[in-house]
Order: sequence, then C-alpha cells, then structure tokens
Amino acid sequence: MAAAEPAAFFAQPDYLNAGLEPLREFADRVRRVDSALQALQDLSGDAAGRAVTRLIRDLNDFEPAVTFLGQVKAGKTSLVNAMAGWSDLLPSDVNPWTSVVTSLHLAPGAERRETGARFQFMEEEEWDRLVHKGGRLGELANRAGASGELETIRQQIEMLREKSRKRLGNKFEMLLGQEHEYGYFDKNLLERYICIGDDFFDDNPVEDTANQGRFADITRSADLYLNSNRTPFRMCLRDTPGINDTFMMREQVTINAVRSSRICVVVLSAQQALTSIDMALIRMISNLKARDVVIFVNRIDELHDPAEQIPEIEASLRRVLADHKGPENAEVVFGSAYWANMVLTENLERMHAASTETLMKYAEQALDASTFDQSPAAMIWHLSGLPKLNRIISERIVTKLGDPTLTKIASSAVTIASGQEAANKVRVQGHEHAGSISMYAVRSELDALAQRHRATLGQTIDDIIAAYQSRADRAHANFVERATHSLITHLETNGEGQVWSYSPTGLRMLLKSAYVLFATRVQAAAKSQYALAVEDIAELYFKAFGKAVEGIELTVPEVQDLPAPVSIAQTIALDFKDGWWVSWWRRTRGYKAFAKQFNALVLAETQDFMSQLKTVQTAQIRAQMMETLNAFLEQNRDIMIEIGSGHEDTEGLQRKCLRSEPHDRQDRIETIIAGLKSQCRQIGTEGPEA
Repeated sequence: MAAAEPAAFFAQPDYLNAGLEPLREFADRVRRVDSALQALQDLSGDAAGRAVTRLIRDLNDFEPAVTFLGQVKAGKTSLVNAMAGWSDLLPSDVNPWTSVVTSLHLAPGAERRETGARFQFMEEEEWDRLVHKGGRLGELANRAGASGELETIRQQIEMLREKSRKRLGNKFEMLLGQEHEYGYFDKNLLERYICIGDDFFDDNPVEDTANQGRFADITRSADLYLNSNRTPFRMCLRDTPGINDTFMMREQVTINAVRSSRICVVVLSAQQALTSIDMALIRMISNLKARDVVIFVNRIDELHDPAEQIPEIEASLRRVLADHKGPENAEVVFGSAYWANMVLTENLERMHAASTETLMKYAEQALDASTFDQSPAAMIWHLSGLPKLNRIISERIVTKLGDPTLTKIASSAVTIASGQEAANKVRVQGHEHAGSISMYAVRSELDALAQRHRATLGQTIDDIIAAYQSRADRAHANFVERATHSLITHLETNGEGQVWSYSPTGLRMLLKSAYVLFATRVQAAAKSQYALAVEDIAELYFKAFGKAVEGIELTVPEVQDLPAPVSIAQTIALDFKDGWWVSWWRRTRGYKAFAKQFNALVLAETQDFMSQLKTVQTAQIRAQMMETLNAFLEQNRDIMIEIGSGHEDTEGLQRKCLRSEPHDRQDRIETIIAGLKSQCRQIGTEGPEA
C-alpha cells in the first residue's frame, strides 16, 4: 500500500536545533571518515576491499539509541514526540494494557517523511506466560497464595483472550512470532498495532473504531522509520511502555530495552518527583551509572510556581537516589513536553490558561536579558527544557558511542591503508621484500594463530563466568540463609501474629558487586588477549613479508563497556509490603512451614533474574568479546592476502601498478592515512568518559 505524499515541510527555525550542535559536528566527522573509506576502497584489491567494505557497513549501521523509561502518565511519549520534532507522531494516550516498545529510527532529511514500519508480535512463550499464568504478577500471586487477586487476574486475562479472539479471529495465535512490515506509517496504522483503544472493555464497540487496536494485544515491538529535518545524524529514540502495569509484563520489556541501551532518559512528572517515585523505577535507575542516565522532570507546567518548587523537587529527588544507592550525580533537567509540543504545532494561543499562567510566572524568573530579543516561541522552547536535554544527550552520544565507534573504524582503516602501502612495495619491487615463508605457510600459521587466540580467550572468559556464577550462587544462598534466620528469630520473639518483612536490597547489592567484578575481569582478560594477538600478527607480518611491512600500523582493539545488570531490578515478592506478602504470611502456619515455604518462595521468585544475570547476559558478553577478536583477525587475514598476492604474480602486478602510476597511487594512500589519523587524534583528544 503506497503512502500518501507528505505535505511540504519548510525550513524550521534555528532555535529548534538548539543543543544539537555536538551531534552536527560529529556528523561532519563521520562524513569525512566515510569519504576516506570510499577512496581507500577504490585503491584496494579484492581482499583488502572486503575489509574496507565491512568498515563502511559498520559505519553505515551505526545508530546510537536513547531509551526513555518511567511510569505510565509521566509524559514519556510526549517528550519523545517533541525530541523528534513531530508533536503528533506517536499517540500519547496508549492504553495501560499494552506492552509495546516503540523505536523511532530518525534519519536526516530535507523534509519529514514516514518511510517504513515493522511490527513484531509476541512469541508463543510470552503469550502463554501471559494468558495461562497471568504474567509475572500472576505467578507472584500464585506463589503468595493471594487467591482473591489471582482470581481477578484470571478474569482480566480471560477478557483479554476473548477480545483478542474477536479482533483477530479464532486462529489469532497463529500470528505469534510473526512480523508485519510496511513502506509507510500513519496514525491509523499505529493505532491498529500499538493502541488497544477505549472500547477494549466495552461489549459493543462502536463500528468505526472496530479496527482500532486490532493487533495491539499481541504486539511486542514497533520500529518506525522516518526522515527528520531536525536530526543531524541518524539515531533511535526508544519509547518503553512503563513499568507499573496490570500484569508486570512491562517491567521485563523495559528491563530488556534498558539493558541494550547505553543512554537512558528517566522521565518523571513534577508532582510524582515531589511526592513518591515508584520503587521499581528506583531499583532500575540504581543499577545504572550516572553517565548512563539523564533524569527529565516533566510537566513543570502543572506546578503552581516552578521557579520556587524546582529546587525543592531536585533536592527531594537526589535524597531518594542517595538513599537507594542510585546515581547521585546524574544530570537532572526540568521542563515541559507540553510547552515544547505547543511550539511545534504553532498553536501557542491554544495553550491551557493554567499552563499559560505558570509559563509567565516561570519566565519572569528563568529568562535573562540575553533572551529578550527572541520570539515568544523561542523563549517557550528554551523554557521547555528541550535545548538542555538535547545538548546532554548529544554530548553523550558523541563521547560514549560515537567517538569510540569512529576511533575503531578509523584505526582499522589506517591498518588497511598502511597494508596497501606494503602491498604496493611488493608489487613494484618484487622479491626484494619477500619474507622467509610461502603464502601457503602464512595462511596455515595465521589459521593456527587465530584458533589459538580464540580458544585461549574463550576458555579464559568461561573460567571467569564460572567463578562469577559461583560467587552469585553463594551470595544468593547466604541471603536466603540470613533471611530465614531473621524469620525464625522474629517468630521466636513475636510469634506468628505480627507480619515480618525482609528487604532484598542486600541481595541486589551483593549480586551487583559480583557482576562489577566479573565485568572488570572479562574486560581485562579481553584487553590482554587482544594485545597478544596484535604481537603475534605483527611477528607473522614481518616473517611473511620482511621490511615491506615495517610501516603497517596495528592497533589493539578497544574493549567495549559492558551493559548494566538491570535484571536484578525485577520486582519480587519481598519487594511488596502490602497484599501479596501479607497474604503469604497469613496462609502459612508453623515455624517449619514458614522456613520451608519462604525458601521455596525466594528461590522461585529470584530464579528468573538469576538466570538472566548468570546465563543470558554472560553469554551475550562472551559473544561480544569474541566478535571483536574475530573482526581483528579477519581484517588482518584480508590484508595479508592482499600483500601476498604480490608474490604470486609479481610480473603481472608490477605491470598493473606501473600502468596505474604507482607514485600517484602511493600519494593518494598517504593522503587517506593522514586524514584518518587526524580523525583518530581528534577523537582521542575528546575521548569517551572514563
């Protein structure tokens, strides 16, 4: 189905780009590196050309992601819309039943245009867990023996299943695990997949809304592709569904999204930040580093006096973070997505009266003389907090993600280009630069070298993982033992009449400590093995090609930062101080029964996140470290084959190079190397955060 032609979209005011300058400068540097790679590919043979092609692909595939998380109704979606420069892009009234992660893939463009959409449905296992067990909350209620709550969940689940059957037909479960793709998207399409709609609980939905939310019950993720005239470099804005939902399905969805993202924006409403913040959200934030998180306190337009209340809110928020070992130095930005979107729609005169009054009061205190010559729209955009948020995010994208990626690609390209210089020497001067072994022997030694380093790194990481798993298991067992001892002491002192509780914070801290040690050891092991591989590769170069390769520049591959252990933030029974825990307590009788059932409850409740930490995340980290080593080895294999081709057909290659004006060719390669090195120096000076 073809999309309708978009309306013309004229150049936007400069103030809407405020804060994006670091990203624009980074985009210019990417273009320079890309041009150097294209030039290098033109000068490369088949083998080296393959290595350059991989670098070009890596550069083109680089898309930094920013994940937005928070509670329902905090205004995450409105903020994402404002950052995309598209006020009505995503529906901000998504029904709380949905658990969809919506990713906006923004690409620079002269005009805004929707270019594609992909919707992924739940896997059978996820749907089965929801409809047969009631999601995480149903499992918890079942273990806690909360029969009343469990029956309510079952009724809601049956309603969900029946509504899904009416929307999609009796065989709707055959859609599970599939995905739908489109070459466009619009409001109607989005509502069909990610908004369940207001009629979900109505027995007789209105006819013209029957198609609304048709697939929303089973959609797990939506990827939307669009051109944006305010995005200087491609990026992904990932809108998570929140964490306080009916079946606690959203929590795991959000945890997975946060784990795969290096930059997170936590969105709170101003009133929420001043009063109470959901503990599940606090637990998640507490596992992130300060440099990985930005807190945006939204809806200051709903405050009576923002200038007076903002310092009070920030002080309260930082106390909460400090009390729960959160990122105390995290950046906190105050603003209003509502004000920003009113600017984007150019309907300032339609702003709510109360919001206008708050805005005027805030402007008197927050604006200075430097802004007096700006238009009202520019002033409001500044007060919305978007420029400050954009600058923080842009700087972090560049320093945490962009610079390391560009360094890696530019350094690899320098190695390939210097290899081309060596290949040219061999081609022009022939056997004068021959090494002591044949190319057959070179390939054999390279295969053996690669296998040895892969096996050594793999075994080293496996040993570190085993030690980490053992430490995590000990921490888990010690926690259960201490908690059980505390339980028995309570029973002996107070009897069964007084409800006892025990915080799982200690367990989370021990597991986090074990993970940090594991991550440090894995990174150190990988760095050491990468360095040894570089030494062996350098030795083989000289052995194979002699003095011709003296100019080749080998760089030890960078070891990437590892994802935060956000899985330990998952809510378990011990986190509840109300109905669930009280239900379990009241249905249990006898000291031995308490101890036995408590052990079973904690083991069952923590099994999921223990598995994520010990097995899933460690496997991903191992694969990541091995992939970096494999890429380095594969790149140098191609370079060696390229240089070695000079030995196999020296006379023919000499004639080819002579016809191609080898000195001009050499000059061009030297120019490329100089340009790439200048980028490496620039990146290294700015550097990623320590």
